[in-house]
Amino acid sequence: MLVNATNMLLKARDGHYAVGQFNINNLEWTKSILLTAQEMNSPVILGVSEGAGKYMTGFKTVAAMVKAMDESLGITVPVALHLDHGTYEGAKACVAAGFTSIMFDGSHYDIDENVAKTTELVALAHDHGLSIEAEVGSIGGEEDGVIGMGEVADPAECAKIAALGIDFLAAGIGNIHGKYPANWKGLNFEALDKIHGATDNIPLVLHGGTGIPADMIKKAISLGVSKINVNTECQLSFADATRKYIEAGKDLQGKGFDPRKLLAPGADAIKATVREKIELFGSADKA
Repeated sequence: MLVNATNMLLKARDGHYAVGQFNINNLEWTKSILLTAQEMNSPVILGVSEGAGKYMTGFKTVAAMVKAMDESLGITVPVALHLDHGTYEGAKACVAAGFTSIMFDGSHYDIDENVAKTTELVALAHDHGLSIEAEVGSIGGEEDGVIGMGEVADPAECAKIAALGIDFLAAGIGNIHGKYPANWKGLNFEALDKIHGATDNIPLVLHGGTGIPADMIKKAISLGVSKINVNTECQLSFADATRKYIEAGKDLQGKGFDPRKLLAPGADAIKATVREKIELFGSADKA
């Protein structure tokens, strides 16, 4: 059932668990995530970066695929289709394409421009029944060409953006996209506590969920994080399972080269990763 993400995240905030946002890259990703969320009776957010949207031939294609798949698989758990790290133009395009949620990442603008653009997009999203996420303080690593160093967001700036009527807030607390380096200092819980205190209990979002130790994830949830984004981990497990299939020569046996067979181990690996995250985040049976 396609819905916006507001209610599922308010429930998660009040119930002290988090909803996973799993980024989708193609049909296999989408199907694996939806089936696992249904099996575990968990709400779920399908994230689409602008790069992945372009790869799948555009946001309209993505929205049509997700809606049709949700229906044809008989999915009854709440599902949000969410733009991840959207530009101003991308956010507008996703509203028009039929997404149910958007993220506007204005973290690279100065605070006044971030405020102005966020204000406009909040009105647009809410007029169309979408939820909207905004970001303060860039998330480290690379995301669609934007490189962030894992900065820590300023609580006063967070308060300013949260007050614009957004539904949930991504705030940098030393987290990064992709694989974490060996010298990573860990999440800054003191900063998270201050941000939570400054933003009137708004659901907070943790980006770069791959590779953060389980105890840190649980502590972040206890401090107001209600949405955790996972992308790299599913990509790694998919690649690993696909490699093993080919290295075992299974693509050379019978019709092992058929894409339905070739991609099956990878799709199962995505399911296993999503299952593990839903258990860790505490969202199983919360649909």
